[in-house]
Amino acid sequence: MTLEKKHALITGGGTGIGLAIAKTLADHGAIVTITGRRADVLKNVTSNTISALPMDVRNEVDVIGRIDEAVQTNGPIQICIANAGIAEGKKLSKTTLEFWRNMMATNLDGAFLTIRESMKSMQTTNWGRVISISSIAGLRGLKGASCYTASKHGLIGLTRALSEDYIGSPFTFNAICPGYVDTPLVYHNIESISKRTKQTREQVRRSLIDTNRHHRLITAEEIAATTLWLCQPGSGSINGQTIEIAGGQI
Repeated sequence: MTLEKKHALITGGGTGIGLAIAKTLADHGAIVTITGRRADVLKNVTSNTISALPMDVRNEVDVIGRIDEAVQTNGPIQICIANAGIAEGKKLSKTTLEFWRNMMATNLDGAFLTIRESMKSMQTTNWGRVISISSIAGLRGLKGASCYTASKHGLIGLTRALSEDYIGSPFTFNAICPGYVDTPLVYHNIESISKRTKQTREQVRRSLIDTNRHHRLITAEEIAATTLWLCQPGSGSINGQTIEIAGGQI
């Protein structure tokens, strides 16, 4: 089985991990729809096999309308990649309710809405894969990032619960949990942490790299390869799992 003509929806697909997944699935025959908030970024990466829709995962009306539009254009969604997310650390004393709610709205509410709406059409088919992009922070506490950590723990809980809801069906639900990945998001965080801690950017970069057990940043293509594996033959019994990509035990 190839992914020929299978419709894949990827949130946060304009850059980084999402874009790498989009390209990999398209290369293996999938019809890909990417979404994101920045229309200009999406426009720059569209192709014959990758179409784009501006969508804010925090907005329920937007998610419902855009995913319905994607289905009308490209058919039922059979691969749903809940990837859109933000990553920023703050001490508890500096975490405002506004910051907390925006993180949860993006990382957790957005995944819930995306999966819920994607399942409407997926359930009309006989095969489907739902993959959430969590983090090693979803499996252990990340110092200085309690809000982000909570959102990623919640995403894993959602994924595991849905795998139980649909167990025995042709649909599987799994979470990929990367360490630090070589993407624009990481470099944004390096800049932010550097300003907050007064460390140099190189010191921060080194500390993030050393968090990965093999002492290098993970590539977005490694995440994409794992996603592809979960969509290929032989993956049907992998369900409700967290797959850590961190260069070693976390």
